Amino acid sequence: MLNIFTLTNGRLVQGEIDSLEDLARFQPIWVDLESPTLEEKRWIKQHYGLSIPEDAMDEDIEESARFYEEDNGELHIRSDFLIDDDDDPRSVRVAFILNQHNAELKSRGVLFSIHDEDVPVFRLLRMRARRAPGLLEDAKEVLLKLFDADAEYSADTLERIYDALEKVSTQVLSGEVDDARASDVLSAIARQEDMNSRIRRNVMDTRRAVSFMMRSKMLNAEQFEEARQILRDIESLDSHTAFLFEKINFLMDATVGFININQNKIIRIFSVASVALLPPTLVASAYGMNFKFMPELEWTLGYPFALLLMAASAVGPMLYFRKRGWLK
Repeated sequence: MLNIFTLTNGRLVQGEIDSLEDLARFQPIWVDLESPTLEEKRWIKQHYGLSIPEDAMDEDIEESARFYEEDNGELHIRSDFLIDDDDDPRSVRVAFILNQHNAELKSRGVLFSIHDEDVPVFRLLRMRARRAPGLLEDAKEVLLKLFDADAEYSADTLERIYDALEKVSTQVLSGEVDDARASDVLSAIARQEDMNSRIRRNVMDTRRAVSFMMRSKMLNAEQFEEARQILRDIESLDSHTAFLFEKINFLMDATVGFININQNKIIRIFSVASVALLPPTLVASAYGMNFKFMPELEWTLGYPFALLLMAASAVGPMLYFRKRGWLK
């Protein structure tokens, strides 16, 4: 899918592209390619002279090769963007190519973005740019605003993790955690821990991308200050992710502690039962070994007496356990 975005009266306007000839009708500042076909890549190469690298969206690319500048002035940035999906949370690799020397828009340049699936941060920026005139001025501003929206999206996701962990805390601290509830709690904690880890990795990646833009000296004074503000926002998120890690560890330890308590209750039942049955076993052994002949032939009340003695010997330990509170 090929999307063209232009600035009209300070607003970001999306244009539909169905053929190579349609590209000539627009002077974009942002060209977004979502799962581009070979034909769409060919259109980009013919009209803009830009060859999209084959490894643009590879996940196993070396970290040192994710941020670099070509000899012709093109800036290449590969960054990950978070998708907060309850069923399948994940990160999407996006390749950015910033052409600062476009023949059509020398002052604005063109930002090219290539990715395999729709990114919520992109939708958020498009919605804001349509409603707020003057939000974007050039291609570099688009890239900065994307990273700014990414940091805000991570902050919103952290708030949802806070809310989810608050519900888990209520369940754990209620004191009534059976095995079924403990299983649900551990599953919920694991999901939030995974999402928190993804956010931490995502903000680290965003910090590296913004720092690269600042070092490349491509930003003007106002954009440079905006980039510094983005880095400050990211630093504030680090403390939240660290706190959430501590809270997750606490809830995990508390839940595992309740599981151990439940297991100890089961073990205690078996321990009490085995100790209570020792005296009857001793009586039965002594009774069976101290008669010259079969007891029922020598003494008619032999078996009833033995059974009564075994029951009496079991009552004593049970009364002692109850007095000590071990049967509760």
